[in-house]
Amino acid sequence: MTNVEILGFASAFLTTFSFLPQAIQVIKTRDTTSLSLAMYSIFTLGVAGWLVYGLAQQDKAMIVANMITLLLSATILAIKIYNEFFSQQAKSQKLDKSNNACRV
Repeated sequence: MTNVEILGFASAFLTTFSFLPQAIQVIKTRDTTSLSLAMYSIFTLGVAGWLVYGLAQQDKAMIVANMITLLLSATILAIKIYNEFFSQQAKSQKLDKSNNACRV
């Protein structure tokens, strides 16, 4: 392994695993209120693009790093989408039902 490859793997490790604390926090708490849906959507698409690029270039460091980052960012994005659209819908339906019950 060359020094450039070692640098690539070390850099890939650092940037990829910088996502781990955020992913663990979101998975544990399910709290995504402070996260931007647009940012995570764009970021996840960008990481997917880098993965395809790494595959085309046959760059092992880029492939491994972006596979892991894509998994982490897609997990956060999925929870964010659920919270934004499905969790809010369930909350508003419960509020509607309780408001209607109070009116009767």
